[in-house]
Amino acid sequence: MKIRNKITIYFSVTILLITGFAFLLIYFLYAYNREEEFQMRQKEKISSTLQLLARIKQTDNELVEEIDRLTINSLFDEKLLLFNDKKELIYSSLDDTPVPFSTALLSSLNAGNRWIETKDGLYDVVGVYIESNGRVYYGLSKAFDSFGYAKLRYLRFILFITFMVISIIIILVSFFLSGKITQPLAAVTQKISHYNFDAKYEPIYVNSSKNEVSILARQFNKLMQRMNEVYSFQKHAIHHISHELKTPIAVLVSNFERIENETDPVKIKSAISIQKEDTKNLGGIINALLEIAKAESGTVSKQDHIRIDEMIFDVADELQHIHHDFLFSIEYEAEKEHELTLPANAGLLRSAFVNLMQNAVAYSNDNKAGIKFTNAENAIQISIENRGDIITEKEHQYLFQHFVRGENSKRKRGFGLGLVLVHKIIALHNGTVTYKSRNNTSNIFTITLPLS
Repeated sequence: MKIRNKITIYFSVTILLITGFAFLLIYFLYAYNREEEFQMRQKEKISSTLQLLARIKQTDNELVEEIDRLTINSLFDEKLLLFNDKKELIYSSLDDTPVPFSTALLSSLNAGNRWIETKDGLYDVVGVYIESNGRVYYGLSKAFDSFGYAKLRYLRFILFITFMVISIIIILVSFFLSGKITQPLAAVTQKISHYNFDAKYEPIYVNSSKNEVSILARQFNKLMQRMNEVYSFQKHAIHHISHELKTPIAVLVSNFERIENETDPVKIKSAISIQKEDTKNLGGIINALLEIAKAESGTVSKQDHIRIDEMIFDVADELQHIHHDFLFSIEYEAEKEHELTLPANAGLLRSAFVNLMQNAVAYSNDNKAGIKFTNAENAIQISIENRGDIITEKEHQYLFQHFVRGENSKRKRGFGLGLVLVHKIIALHNGTVTYKSRNNTSNIFTITLPLS
């Protein structure tokens, strides 16, 4: 069943049940009040008749009958019986309405039980114990409240008509309001039902309100954006990997061809050493690509809290074992441990710094590079600077694109993928990597990583 129909049914049934219960309560309270009021009138009739009889010292039957004729219409279809203290009948009204169980009712009346009320069909029957002028009297009255029942029937008719009108109005209003309430949800459902992964991603319009439908739409947009990225990567995974590795493999094949045609043992040994280094680099690229692919496909890489300065010290030691004459100088502006500790995938982040620091070694013309740790707002900045040929202004926009190598990389070995992988790895850690030159004599790469 549609939510709109459910809202209409639940709202209408709830309101109608409450309304129906309220109308029934009104009806029964009125019926109870009619009965109490009519019985009080019966009691007053008994009392007034007794008082009148008590004032007549010598009973005049004609006078009593005349009184009865004058009062008989005050209660429609009434039978009134009055008894003395010996429970002997002293007065009976003119009509012939029978009073059932008059003997049993009369015997029940006493000083401890002065009031009895009961029903005989639609008739109200009342028994009263009265003390007047030191004497005891008993009265029984049975009457039909024609006027009260007429008002009760009229009230029942009005309540029924009102309930039917209210029912129609409530159902129509419920249907209209449920449509208004579920319209945004229906729009979201429509979007979801006709969502096409192959088409360009277009988020659902969300207004600035904080209702549940808007929150659902915003969460759906986030989910679809993430799924779209995953689907896009899955769709282009083979093309992506082959595109990344095609050039490096071609370089390796070209190196093997040169080695194959080489006859000088010294050159062959040198070429094999270079090939070995390139193969290691390619292995690192493949590992980095696999980790990046996991992250882009939604697989959460394991993250640990690492000391970023300790990682860079380790990388610097490794590179100095290979390049004995190269010197890394490290400078701190952030010294506290919590200012240097951040959550990260250690393998990926290490790969990024290895790449940047290898570039610093390769492109330095004085065998030195400086590394500086600086605090930013809830982040750490690591700057790697070396003196050497710079990247031109024209080349800045292509710096992090595949297989792009600048003018300063001529006669330098490489695949043109290092900075691309660095950019992706830092982006996966919600950080940024930027480049600038100081006085056109040095290259500065600055990585900014959030501490939490």
